[in-house]
Amino acid sequence: MSGSKDKAKGLANEAIGNVKQGVGKVTDNDKLRAKGKTQELKGEGQQVKGDIKEEAKRPDRRS
Repeated sequence: MSGSKDKAKGLANEAIGNVKQGVGKVTDNDKLRAKGKTQELKGEGQQVKGDIKEEAKRPDRRS
């Protein structure tokens, strides 16, 4: 998977995770809030992975 695809998936997971956290907070559902936080962190990780892939492909970074 390309770096930009990883970053896009990461942004989506982060956004969905934030929505889940908000709904969990409004409904006083700690389990949903925890799932949302987990998904948000997963998204952040995917974005970092995408950044690393893109950086590795830069021509000035290759040996």
